[in-house]
Amino acid sequence: MKSEKFATAVNMNIIEEDLERMSEAHLPWRELDGKTVLVTGATGMLASYVTWLLLYLHEHAGINVSVIALCRNRQRAEQYFGSYEGKPYFQLLIQDVCNLSLGPGPVIGSASHLLSPAAYEGKADYVFHLAGNASPYFINSDPVGIMKCNLLGTINVLEYARDCQTKKVIFASTREVYGKNEEAELLDEQAMGTLDPLDDRSCYPESKRAAETLLKSYFLQYGVNFNTIRIAHSYGPTMKLENDGRVMADLVGDVVAGRDIVLKSSGEAIRAFLYVTDAVVGMFTVLFHGEPAKAYNLANETEPVSIKDLAHMLAALRSDKKIQVVISKGAQKGYCAYRRTALDTSALEKLGWSPQISLHEALPRLLTYHRARPH
Repeated sequence: MKSEKFATAVNMNIIEEDLERMSEAHLPWRELDGKTVLVTGATGMLASYVTWLLLYLHEHAGINVSVIALCRNRQRAEQYFGSYEGKPYFQLLIQDVCNLSLGPGPVIGSASHLLSPAAYEGKADYVFHLAGNASPYFINSDPVGIMKCNLLGTINVLEYARDCQTKKVIFASTREVYGKNEEAELLDEQAMGTLDPLDDRSCYPESKRAAETLLKSYFLQYGVNFNTIRIAHSYGPTMKLENDGRVMADLVGDVVAGRDIVLKSSGEAIRAFLYVTDAVVGMFTVLFHGEPAKAYNLANETEPVSIKDLAHMLAALRSDKKIQVVISKGAQKGYCAYRRTALDTSALEKLGWSPQISLHEALPRLLTYHRARPH
């Protein structure tokens, strides 16, 4: 696979191994034959893997699926997908999902004033609406942009899906829609807690909640089928390390750079991390088998780990440098302050999914990828 022009042989091999592993999942991939799939936010970590997997299935599994990759940054898009440009089964759209019109005909409905002239006039059978930003850096610096993407962008995608009679929209939501729910020991898909709309961080979970309601409204009023997937703490090779602020990105960034890890807390908080391949296979499991208009939790709760222990695990992987883990409590803005409660993933597991990749397997791959990548 020649997905990233900047990629070395090392990190191309890592991605190829991930794609091969995902393609071997026991899923009805043949249902994608002759279909077209639109992926929004295609250069994001999860979305890039969804896009590459679809292209891998076309090129290596004989599945005649076409891919439309929509994203804002042309330079990054060409780094990821430049080798596919000109292929009859791939189309790259450079446009903001908040400011575009998609679809075969004129814009209709109350959302028409939000949309600009058409960027794409073909139809898609499935849509992975994965555009959006969850990093504390952007929650602090661009809360309006986060809300626009989840609200205006979702309306645009749903208007397109309505016009095209798309078979299903898959929407990437978040575990944070459950809000403050500290009495529960395990959060299933009905375990809604409270959210303060004036909290500094609420631009993210509140707009995700509203986007889910938009999806259900389009289902009820127009018959647009969807599934929303509430994802927890995913990570992988193409995750952004700079100006992100999420714990995995920060820790990996320090270790790749050979810096001591400075924790701005006691490090006792527990997290459970989901490797990108398990996340993407989970999304495709829902695409093929999910019940209409239903939400599914997506997480790996098999190996919860404290942030401090994760920091030590990562530091130990740099045998060429002695990296210290330092506790330095300080104010943190843009982070969720609620007590963590594990997600109940039994609904997804009943569809045949289970996490396969452990931290001990994935973390060395993550560091190898980022250390091999030119900066």
